[in-house]
Amino acid sequence: MAIRVLCIDDDQRLFELLASYLGPNGVTLTHAPDGPRGLAALKTGLFDAVLLDVMMPGVDGLEVCRRIRQTSRVPVIMLTAKGDEADRVVGLELGADDYVAKPFSPRELLARLRAVLRRAQPGAVDNEIVVGRIAIDVGARRVRVDAQAVDLTGLEFDILMALARRPGRVVPRDALMAEAGRDDVTVGDRAVDVHVSHLRRKLGDDSRVPRLIKTVRGVGYVLAQGHEA
Repeated sequence: MAIRVLCIDDDQRLFELLASYLGPNGVTLTHAPDGPRGLAALKTGLFDAVLLDVMMPGVDGLEVCRRIRQTSRVPVIMLTAKGDEADRVVGLELGADDYVAKPFSPRELLARLRAVLRRAQPGAVDNEIVVGRIAIDVGARRVRVDAQAVDLTGLEFDILMALARRPGRVVPRDALMAEAGRDDVTVGDRAVDVHVSHLRRKLGDDSRVPRLIKTVRGVGYVLAQGHEA
């Protein structure tokens, strides 16, 4: 499953360079050429991380970072001009997770991105994801709850993966299949609810008061983090 990253930068050539390198390395890159469109993209889509240029016309990257942190904890890597220490310091104080000074190599950026994701979502870029009582062997497509094996269908596993890659964050119901990498499956909201209900039952979740997969009424579902489950 690809890592989804939003690149907010007015440099089209830089975006194309990064997309050509990151794509084969498991990263799906989406472009927003300015701050307002980047903020709009964050409201309508789910991303694992944000690459954010500091020097942009209009709303600059520091202001965009400040606005992101008002509503989201998505990891943010600032792209700064070489030697702009003040911007880096301010960006980190505003809540950025890391920075990369231009010019940089795509290889360095990928390493920084993976490091940030490991800190934000332990296991999300490795072969095992552990969220509370749930352990997922990504490569073998196996799931354990409290060390007990759980037998899931392929679709149930993909839904669980979509939620587990964003523990504590709501995945909208109408986006859940796409997030699970199952664009080939066309179902309505009621069918999604049924699949989630089956998944809860197999995980041993309480159907009356779910503690593992919680419903956010009118929005979607969220996989509770360890201290919440």
